[in-house]
Order: sequence, then structure tokens, then C-alpha cells
Amino acid sequence: CRASAAYDEYKSQGKARESRNDSGVREARTPQAKDCLLHQCLDEIEESVPALRRYARALTRNVDRADDLVQDCIERGIRKQGLWKPTGSLKSWLFRILLNLYRNELRTNRRRGEHVAVESLLVEPSVAPSQPGRIALAELARAIDTLAAEQREALLLVVLEGMSYSEAAEIIGVPIGTCLLYTSDAA
Repeated sequence: CRASAAYDEYKSQGKARESRNDSGVREARTPQAKDCLLHQCLDEIEESVPALRRYARALTRNVDRADDLVQDCIERGIRKQGLWKPTGSLKSWLFRILLNLYRNELRTNRRRGEHVAVESLLVEPSVAPSQPGRIALAELARAIDTLAAEQREALLLVVLEGMSYSEAAEIIGVPIGTCLLYTSDAA
């Protein structure tokens, strides 16, 4: 984490004092050191936004829901920043928050029932799209939608975000072998 590196540099200049909390995680004891860590983490969060939006859009298939999901993720990440341990990747931690928020939203929607937009009730004449690329993309989207949630989550992290299997497994919360199985079954 660049925040940890910046803090180490700040510490090497003799400006920071640190201690370890009960779980062994390093904490800054001076206000200047805390500000340094906060600013560095906020920069990393900002750099993660495009990847979070891409993943959220792939999960939700709805731009507005995806943006809301990313906003909730960032808000929770900043609010719960004290829970992040500098031993892991901040980006992976944010992806984990996003995925948990998405799963919570799915559970909530399942209890409420399916939402049907008024626009979808109007019947319009069916016209085949003229672009073959659109047809292929629509077929791909339908194929991804038929996957089980775990397979879809793993496939999107590995293929869309270019994450390693171990990173994707950490985010989804499964062993790496299970993540490999999900992605191979999805393919």
C-alpha cells in the first residue's frame, strides 16, 4: 500500500511515532502521521474508482444502480478506514466492500420481490438490430446472466478487471481452487 510506504518515509524522517494495537496492526500516534495516512489512502481510493465502477456496472447491468453501489462502497470505505489492515491491498478491500454491498442488495431485493419498470410494460414492435457486434454483445450478456452468482462474480473479477485468481478468491471469500473452478465452469 502506498499509504504504508508514505508512512514509512514519514517515520524515517523522525516525524512519526507509532504503536501497535491489540491485533498487531501499526497505528500512527501523531496527528501529522494520521493525516499523512489518511491522504494517501484517499488517493488510493480515488484511483480505484474507475475499476470499482466497471465491476459494479458489470454486476448490476444498470448504470444508476452501479454508481449508487460505488458511492456506498467509497462512503463505507472512508467511514470504516480504521478497520482496514495495511497488510493487504486497499483495492482488494474496496472490492470486497462493493461485493458485500451488492450481495446485501440482492438479498433485500429478493425479499421485496421483483421491481418492474413501467417502460418495460409497453410493447413495441420487435426489430432486429442491424449491427452484428450488438447481437454478439447481447448474447454474451445473456450468457453471463445465466451463470450462478459466484461464477459471475469470479469471472468478472478475473476477466474484466484482470485480477489474479488469488486476488479474486480473496475478494469473493473462497479458496483459490474454488475460484479457479468457478471461472473454468463459467467459461
